[in-house]
Amino acid sequence: MAIFNTHRKESNRTTLMRWAFNFWPCIWCTGSRVTFIADDFRELHVQLKLNIRTRNRVGTVFGGSIYSSVDPYFMLLLMEVLGKNYVVWDKAASVKFVRPITDSVKCKFEITDETVEEIQRQIDDKGEYTFDLPLVYVDDNDKVFATFSKTIYVADKQFYKNKLANRIT
Repeated sequence: MAIFNTHRKESNRTTLMRWAFNFWPCIWCTGSRVTFIADDFRELHVQLKLNIRTRNRVGTVFGGSIYSSVDPYFMLLLMEVLGKNYVVWDKAASVKFVRPITDSVKCKFEITDETVEEIQRQIDDKGEYTFDLPLVYVDDNDKVFATFSKTIYVADKQFYKNKLANRIT
């Protein structure tokens, strides 16, 4: 179920993937839920609520739950969008906790056409590309609770294989 306004739809494949994510232990344990994955893998929604798995000692959502609930998705979406001829890795991340989460927040991961075009342009030119993607947790009133910057690495698969081979020798 989309928790943000969107023109995109889920497919049977992305619905199944959403269910799989929500039962995957490393995601389930964050206390978050994936609520929507677009059929073109360009959009994904996550919801995080204060509950028994996320509550810290002072009664707000644990910072580790906040970060881990957004960790893998840009990488996984880009793997689907770009296809098998590319290598995609998470390289780094930063998080700023703006205010304590005491109820429910949501975030939207979106891969724009401009982002994909820039990735392909950089790959065509250099073989690899490292870039940052922003993300924000908000409540239903768009009040910001946490901001993130995810650093992603993408490379042409053959370029990456050659790069690894050159490291070994």
